[in-house]
Amino acid sequence: MILAAACVLTIAVIAFVLLVRPSDLPEAESVSPFAHLDERKASIYENLRDLQFEYRVGKLSDEDYQATKKDLQRELAGVLAEIDALKEKLGVDTATRPAPAKAPASAAASVCPKCRAKFAQPMKFCGECGAPMGGQG
Repeated sequence: MILAAACVLTIAVIAFVLLVRPSDLPEAESVSPFAHLDERKASIYENLRDLQFEYRVGKLSDEDYQATKKDLQRELAGVLAEIDALKEKLGVDTATRPAPAKAPASAAASVCPKCRAKFAQPMKFCGECGAPMGGQG
């Protein structure tokens, strides 16, 4: 009895597999070739924010903070290089994106008004505390 039920079930499964046509199946969603790289990039940025927070609350020594920050920045640079290489390989036109506006080079724009961090070039937001930089609202 059990053997007969197993045979009937096997025949039903085989018939179903043979009768289902590819056109009957739903189309798979197209996945961007950049999706996994964007996820990695977002994860690294989040790790950098968490690292900075832990450093500011005193959970990390300066040496550990600098070493881990450097490792994360190196990993981020690798991901960004992969994205650029993939764009070049696929022929994605990066010129369609608007270029970031050049900020006037002033000494006040390179020092954060909140935490007094200094930067080599003007920035919209502080790379250390995230506060808006002066004159760039």
